[in-house]
Order: sequence, then C-alpha cells, then structure tokens
Amino acid sequence: MGSHGEERPEPLRLGSIAPNFQAETTNGPIDFHEFIGDNWVVLFSHPEDYTPVCTTELGAFAKLEPEFTKRGVKLIGLSANTIDSHGGWIKDIDEISGSKLRFPIIGDKQRKVAYLYDMLDHQDTTNVDQKGIAFTIRSVFIIDPKKTIRLILSYPASTGRNTAEVLRVVDSLQTGDKNKVTTPINWVPGDDVIVHPSVKTEEAKEKYPHLKIVKPYLRFTPLPKEQTSAAV
Repeated sequence: MGSHGEERPEPLRLGSIAPNFQAETTNGPIDFHEFIGDNWVVLFSHPEDYTPVCTTELGAFAKLEPEFTKRGVKLIGLSANTIDSHGGWIKDIDEISGSKLRFPIIGDKQRKVAYLYDMLDHQDTTNVDQKGIAFTIRSVFIIDPKKTIRLILSYPASTGRNTAEVLRVVDSLQTGDKNKVTTPINWVPGDDVIVHPSVKTEEAKEKYPHLKIVKPYLRFTPLPKEQTSAAV
C-alpha cells in the first residue's frame, strides 16, 4: 500500500510509457505529455528547496541547458515544495552558479508526481519534511518523443548527480537510434561504437567500411562526432 492508502502504482521500467500528469510549475501549469510533445525530456527530482546539494545540481543543469536544447531535449525539475518556494530558491541558484535557470520546476508538495514515478526515499530516515513525510530522492528519467522511458537513475539525497553523464546518455540513445549502433563502456561522442547485434556481418561490412571484428558478437566501427547527436 502507498502512503496515500492506495495500491502502489505499477513499477516503471525501461520501455514503460511515462505516466501523464498535470502539475503546477515555475513556468505555469503543464500537462506532462503535452509538455513532452515531439521532444526528448529529462525529468529529475530533488529532495527539497534551499538545500546545498540540490542548489549545486540545479545550477549545473542550468549551465548545461543549451547543450540539451541543441539536441531537442527539454529539462524539467521536481521538488517537494511549493511554486512560491521554488521562485525564491531560483534567485539563489542563479546568483551562486552565475547562470540563468529557465527550465520549469514542478511544485510537488503533496508528492503526487513523486508517488507516480516512485521517487520517494525509503532509505534515508533524515530525508523527511517537518511532518515526517519522505522527501524525494535524486531520480532521473530520460523520456523519448514516443513518451517511452529510456533511462532511470536513482541517487541518494547525499550524492549529487553528474550532469555530463546525463548528457552523454542522451547522446548515446539518440546516436544509437539513428545509426543502429550501441555504445561501449565510457563512450563519448567521437569514440568507436559497437554495431548492433541485429545487423548481420555482411550487411555491417557494406554499411561500415572500417568495421573491426573483435569477435563475431563484438564489432566496432568508427563514428565521427559529426555523425552523432553531439554535432549540433
């Protein structure tokens, strides 16, 4: 049973359709699926406004937002506080980071979206509000234009995320979708990629003239940065 006396929602997995919701944000009310539109979206939650780790994270996302925008990606944050609280906090974030935070932040004081996306903290007993209700953990969902969840990350409240890693995963997903490739460990745009197992070797040799066959199941090919989603 959930904290609202309801059955817990179905667990979200990679490939699940991102649940729709309506919410108030710092940029006005939204319908989430309408907000996604034909874009990719990074939805990420924060435990609380006016907290140190969250402040550094939002400043970093604000600085990197132009890179996400170039790739057709919209950012949207969530915190378990009111919109009014968010507004004052954003001024601090801009001052501290030297950036200008433009993406919306959802006001989820009732934890409706956090509950829907299973973002609530069940580990850290100190990560609660004055009423003892659990705050959110640092969740990240990357959602594609078909409203499909492509990545889920969960960090504890005590650990800040790596914005460059979120952008790297976006590049990997978008590049893989376009080129029928997968990306190896620590890949960054410009590194060699792996030809998708569904592509037969004869076809791969025609499509990728510089194919390197390490094993029948492990075939690399160069993919210049200009041919990835980072070439924007």
